[in-house]
Amino acid sequence: MSPTVVKRLATRFSLGAFPGRFEETRLDEVRDAVGQGTIQHQGDAGDSIYWLCYRRAQDRLWVLSSGEMGGPDHLVTEIVEELTEKDGGTATDCAIIPDKFAPVVVDGKLHLGMTRQEIIAAFGPPSKSEAAQMLYSHEGKLAHGFDETAWLILGFREDKLVSMRGGKTTTS
Repeated sequence: MSPTVVKRLATRFSLGAFPGRFEETRLDEVRDAVGQGTIQHQGDAGDSIYWLCYRRAQDRLWVLSSGEMGGPDHLVTEIVEELTEKDGGTATDCAIIPDKFAPVVVDGKLHLGMTRQEIIAAFGPPSKSEAAQMLYSHEGKLAHGFDETAWLILGFREDKLVSMRGGKTTTS
């Protein structure tokens, strides 16, 4: 998909009043703020990923760090949140997140429950749009010659945002 969004995307996120920044906030900072959760790991080298998983009723949240791009401090590179069709309360691999860490908001605007029209009003036209999904993609140059890539992958059910995946990576 061609990056069509000129404005920077996925620079910050919040879990309720807890503020975070992509590629600056560490996974252990999120865990310590929430007061629970286990940093999990899978893969190696470029396929390595670290994450925290949380649940609340029908809501699932993953806070991710690419093993390569998140570095040894496990900086947050991606957030994934989704509403499931039914309460998956039997999932024991995800800690329960207290209500005070809701809503999850990306870039001070994006949160589950928004309509397509609200998202377009907030972020402009998407890079790609399909029946159940909208994609926003941004690439840009930062100071000192670094390249930034950011994305939002948004899933809809009955015109309401029910899943979002947003992240950012910076490379030299």
